Parts: sequence; C-alpha cells; structure tokens
Amino acid sequence: MKTRMAVAAAVLAVRCALTAAQTPAMPPTPAMPPAPAMPPTPAMPPAPAMPPAPAMPPTPAMPPTPAGPADFVVGDIRVEGLQRVSEGTVYNYLPVNIGDHLTPQRAREAIRALYATGFFRDVQLRRDGNTLIVVVLERPSIESFEITGNKDIKTEDLQKSLRNVGLATGKTFDRSVLEDVTQYLTDQYFARGKYGVKIDSHVEEETGNRVKIKIEIKEGARAKIRQINLVGATRFPQKEILQTLELKTPNWLSWYRQDDRYSRESLQGDLEKIRNYYMDRGYANFQLASTQVAIAPEKEDIFITVNIDEGQVYKVSQIKLAGTFVVPQAQLEQLLLIRPGQTFNRKLITSSQELMQNRMGRDGYAFAKVEPVPTADNANHTVALTFFIDPGNRVYVRNISFAGANRINDEVLRREMRQLEGGWLSNTALERSKQRIQRLPYVKSVEFETTPVAGSPDLVDVNYKIEEGPASQLSGGIGYSETYRFMLNGSYADADFLGTGQRIAVNLNGGAFSKVYSVSHTNPYTNIDNLQRTISVSYSDVTQFVSSSSNFSSRTLTFGPTWAYPIAETMYLRAGAAFESSQLLTNQLSSALQAQQWVQQNGHPYNRIAHDDQTNNEYVFYGSNFRSVELVTGWDWDTRNRTLFADRGMRHSLSFSATVPGSDVKYWIGNYTFLRYVPVYRALTLSFLAGVDYGAPLGSTTAIPPYRQFFGGGPDSVRGFRESRLGPKDQFGNPYGGNFRIVSQ
Repeated sequence: MKTRMAVAAAVLAVRCALTAAQTPAMPPTPAMPPAPAMPPTPAMPPAPAMPPAPAMPPTPAMPPTPAGPADFVVGDIRVEGLQRVSEGTVYNYLPVNIGDHLTPQRAREAIRALYATGFFRDVQLRRDGNTLIVVVLERPSIESFEITGNKDIKTEDLQKSLRNVGLATGKTFDRSVLEDVTQYLTDQYFARGKYGVKIDSHVEEETGNRVKIKIEIKEGARAKIRQINLVGATRFPQKEILQTLELKTPNWLSWYRQDDRYSRESLQGDLEKIRNYYMDRGYANFQLASTQVAIAPEKEDIFITVNIDEGQVYKVSQIKLAGTFVVPQAQLEQLLLIRPGQTFNRKLITSSQELMQNRMGRDGYAFAKVEPVPTADNANHTVALTFFIDPGNRVYVRNISFAGANRINDEVLRREMRQLEGGWLSNTALERSKQRIQRLPYVKSVEFETTPVAGSPDLVDVNYKIEEGPASQLSGGIGYSETYRFMLNGSYADADFLGTGQRIAVNLNGGAFSKVYSVSHTNPYTNIDNLQRTISVSYSDVTQFVSSSSNFSSRTLTFGPTWAYPIAETMYLRAGAAFESSQLLTNQLSSALQAQQWVQQNGHPYNRIAHDDQTNNEYVFYGSNFRSVELVTGWDWDTRNRTLFADRGMRHSLSFSATVPGSDVKYWIGNYTFLRYVPVYRALTLSFLAGVDYGAPLGSTTAIPPYRQFFGGGPDSVRGFRESRLGPKDQFGNPYGGNFRIVSQ
C-alpha cells in the first residue's frame, strides 16, 4: 500500500507542476507488467498457522492521476460525483478551507486525505476561477456477501474475521481486499492439510453503485502423510526410528491424534528427534543432509523424504570442568551422568548440564550457565567434553506476591512458601513452594514468574499466579421409602473456612432406621512447626434388621483428636486417640451366627426377648455394651502434585491402632496403602492402588468387632462388584467380612 501511495504522490507532483506551468499534462508511460510467477514445484510449501484474529487492512489501489489546479487562493469549494457519501463528510476530511492558499503540495495532501478514507476510487481537484472543484468517484457498497461450501471453518468465524477487514453487507467494497481475503482463506485451508482447496470469488454489479459478493469454496479432501522415508538409515530399523516421531502415516488412532497431518512445525520437531536418536546412541557426527516434502498431483497424499548421514560411533575420551566454581567442584563432578570410556550420549550430557545448573540455583545462582563443548577426534572416533561454568551473580528475592487468590488469606499461602523474601533465589525452593500451594485442596493450579528489579541486577520479584478451586461443598436431600420411611440428609464441608485454611465438616443424616451425625475440625497449622490437629465427634444409630442390608444394629458415639507432624517435606508422623462407646444388637432370625456369638462373648452381654402377638412366638435379641480407648499412630509419605485429581507422584500410608489396657474389648489393626499416579498421554493418567489390612484380637477378646471387619467390592477395591459384597459369607449368604484383606487395582 505504501508503494502505491508513493507512486501516486510522485505522479500527482509531476501533474500539478505541469498544470501550474499551464502545460497540458502528458499521459504517463505505462509501466511494464510484472513477470509472471514461476509455476509451483510438486513439493508443497508448508502452510502457515491460522492467526486467532486476522487483521487484514484494505490495500487501496493507486488512484488515477488527475490534472491539479494552479497555485491560487480558494474562494469557494464545490464537490461533484457524490452518491452515498455526504458533502459534510468530504469537507470534514478535506484539509483545505475557503480562504486558504492552495499550492501543488497542499493539493497532493488533500487528494491523499480523501483517498485515505477508503470511500473513493478516484479523486481529482479542478479549478473554475477561484472555485476549487473536488471530483470524486465513489467505491461501490456491498449489498450482500455470501460464503458457500465451507465445512472446516465455521461461517460465523469467517464472517467475523471478514467483517473486521471491511467485507460485510453495507461496507465499502475494495477489490484488493477481496483478493487478500481469497489468499488468506487458501492459507487457512493449507494449514488444515487441504491442499486441493479451490476458492472462487464473484462480484456482481448492481444499480446504484452496489455489488453482490459471493465466495465459493471447494475444500477437497484432507491430505495425509502416505510415506516417511529415511534415506541412509542403515544402523537401526526405520520402523524403530519412525515410532519416535510425531508425524506418522495413517494408523488406527489417527482419527483421534491427527498425527497423519503434515505441518512444518511438527516436521522440524521430528527432524530434531531423529538427530537426538542418533546422538543419544553415540553418533556424534550425525548429519541431516536434506529434506524433501512432495505432494501427489491429486493433492491428497504427502511424501516425506529425509536424507541422513549416520556417521560413526564415538566414545568419550575425557571430561573436564572449567570456569568459576561457587559450588565445590567435587559436588558438580558427582552430578555428571556420563563418564570417560562411555559411548557419546547427548541426552546424558544435557541432563548433566541441567543438574549442575540446578545445583548452583539452589545456592542463589538462579541464572547460572553450564555450556558443554565437545572436541571431536575424528581419527580415533572420540570426543573430549569440557563443561564451561558461568555462575553469574547471586540473586536475592525482594518481594513475593500472589495474584488471583481472592478468598485465601495471604498468611495461608505464605506459610507454604519455602522461598523466603530477602533470601537468595533458589529454583528448588520456588518449585517446592509451587507444589505445596498446588496441593492445597482449594487451589486448582499455580504458576510463578520472576521479574528482575530495575536498577538492581541482583534482585528479583517473584509473583505466584493462583487459580482458586472450589473450597466448600453444600448438599442436602429428602426422600421416602417403604423400608426406611422418611429420610433427611445434609452435609457441609469447607476446606478453607473463612480463608483461614482450616477445614470444617458437618454431616447430618436422619431416617426411621438410620441416624448418623458427625462434626470435624482440622487446623493444619496449630504452631509454626506445622503441627496439624483434627478433632472429630460422631454419633450413629443404625437399626437395619428390616432392611436385609446388615445383620446387626449398632449405636456408637466416638470422639477423638489426631495430630500430624512433618518429619520431612513429604513425610508425616500421625498420632491420636479415639474414645468410643458402642452398643451392638443382633437377633436370632436375621443376624449372622458370628455376630451373635461375638456380642455374647465380648464386652457386657445382655439379652432381650420380644413377643409376637400374632404368631405367639418369642424372639431373642443378643446385645453387648462396651467402651474402649484406641490409640492410633501412622506414617505418610506423599509426593503427589495435588491432593485432588493428582496426575503424578505417589503416596505411602502406614497406620497402626490398638485399644489400651482397661478397654472392654481389646484388638489391634494395621493398614498399609500404596497409591501411584503415572502420566501417560496428555490428560490420560494411569493409577495403581495396593493395600494390605489385618486385624487381630488381644487378651480375652475373641475377635475384632463386626463393624471393624474388612470387606471387598466397590470402586475403591474391586470394580464390578457391589460395595462391601465380597468376603466370607454368613448362614444367609450375606458377606460378614474378615480380619485380613489384600487389595490391588
């Protein structure tokens, strides 16, 4: 556009000068037409990526060259040729007023100003005495604009993008913009792998200086990679190398992964993967000779050929560290993953480089650089490695700030920080702080960035960007059944109560045969040493003889505190106590023999006799009351990146509980659980769960209580079975549970 404007300005200057000299204007010598472009080769050029919001300003064509007026004082101004544009609009943009002295320079400026509005195809200035005549030829307006044939790109998205560049109903039409849009659409379909796309634009002139525009798109089929050939690959099977690449020939997962579509960026990444494949196996002088991308005449098949020179396998002859050592050299040498005599391996060299940089970063040298420089001996096929170390300056943290944390108190986040203000910047502390904040159940994601302080090269500010997750849950319900009659339930849990980071939970469930109430409070920081305390109270009264879902009824009141103390960043010791008062009741008709025997032999047994007036039968209920104090201890090792929806890391949990002497029933129970998360592909994560549980009575107690038995089945143990339906059966065929369980899934 600038070139066209410059040419127009030059021609106008000549014309105005000729007019001022009262010399008739000679028509300009037509410029030579540009040479036709060479036809494209069969190789398909890579398609550019689609910008999110294209901005294609209209490129006005060069205005015609009118004869300019002579140098005079403007006594009046008249506009000719207007159809839709008002005279006021012309006067508003015209930088010449009545009484102004019009020179050739000002005439050129006036023409440029009117032409820049985009309203006119032609602008001329003429003189009639002292009257300035502005003659314009308006551009046509777009009466209608239609796009047909598009499937890959939504019509709404196209219309929005084209509206931004002036191609919409009611806008002024510029043919050069339409040509740019046609090329733009072609590029977008190329980026989607549709190299056979055909885009035709039609402009139909209407009366009243209006046009109808129609763009017809024939998308064609999407091109697929039919062959990837590695010429010169003889040391390793091509299939093995191709498996490491992102681009692939069509396979049964291509519909999902779309890995059979060509893109230049993916090809560049795959070429680097091929280089890494060889250099990680000793081929230090590996070379990529050339790469060809060809497309079939029907433009549906793409063929990629990569010519390589494998070279020879090299060994590492010696390794040296050079530069400035702010960390003892011996410590850095211990981080080397490659040794003299080993096969050259670029991956191990890069990993060694990162380990040394991270080690110096722990001591405040956050911008330390380690540059490995290989020196090859081609005659002996060996490489001497020198790691040049530049620690830079030690960097300190001035301020730490948090963005996005609106509900969470600042104190809650700062107590998770392992990077301190005023201390030196540590990459390890920054990452550990990020992980600790991210593991809070009310935080969805965390990112951080460091910003150098202007004028202080040894200071940075650290900003953590927090995306909060839901902290509280409120639920409730009401129901009715013939078995349980009316049922009410409600629960409330808040993991960040009033922004303090403390957790409260209330659970209320009531019905004719089941009542369960519980309240708990957890303070994760009762002191500066991160001592966590949980206090819980629960009461349950379950009478389920009529439900056929349990073989005993119980009434239990439990109260207990629990503490957890960190012994390392990811390890905790737990200790606590539970005070329990229980009553179990069985009957001779529906209760398991094991449960009847247990209540008669443990605690404080009692019997109740019920009389059925209709059948004149008597039924015996066997029950037991007992109180106990249970001590609990445990150990946890948790490296998960999140407590909720973790996708990497593991958790070991070991616990042991036993009743103290003097309790009415005596037993002990041990539990071990292992949980592992392994990221597989994008949002796909593999989890592995294993657990062992065992319980045994102590002293005169015959067995562990029925409600402490172990069961299998359900989503947390064995999928495909109803919850707690696996295990030893009683005389009625119902699971009774056992004292030993092994689970894995």
